[in-house]
Amino acid sequence: MDNNYSRIIRKNLQTLYTHDLNARAHAMGAQLTGEQLSFKAFGSMCRICSTAIHLDGQKQTGPLGIILSLYSLHAGEQPVELEPLKAFKEFPDSMPYVGAFASHTEQILTNAVAQIITNRQRIIEVMDGDEAPAQISADSAMVVRPLPKISLCYIFYEADDDFPAAATCLFSNNANRHMPMDGLADVGEYTSRALLDLVK
Repeated sequence: MDNNYSRIIRKNLQTLYTHDLNARAHAMGAQLTGEQLSFKAFGSMCRICSTAIHLDGQKQTGPLGIILSLYSLHAGEQPVELEPLKAFKEFPDSMPYVGAFASHTEQILTNAVAQIITNRQRIIEVMDGDEAPAQISADSAMVVRPLPKISLCYIFYEADDDFPAAATCLFSNNANRHMPMDGLADVGEYTSRALLDLVK
């Protein structure tokens, strides 16, 4: 059934397919086969054609489809610059989304911090991740890559007698060069959801 998300996705794909697909594939960090773009996204294989977006074979007609279509249009030529890491609120024009980012990206993880730490290595493997920069001090931290040009660093503190568990999410330094700000907030949310799915 058609919905507002589907219409936006379809419009974004129409715009995408007016561009040079070889140039877009290079900018996105995607492979181009015929007229199909493919790349790893949120731990799954994403395939984009002129009429639809699929993640692991499932057609995306909701917010994830929007995020992926925005990335396909906005990913820039620059490679990922991981450091210095940036808090979401440090990006220009992020203020309208800061509250939602904190609740939908960071606070939703607090009850699962122990499980995430236990499953840390599996998360790194599935999410194309890596070790966090050495200067980060926490009970646990890791870098994950939900999109080829956008990396996130998650920093975790387990609960103790004085403080509840906490999670912080930082972005690769130039993440806003590859996604508009509202989409970048959603990248954080759906990456956190992917982490929760991996520890269920």
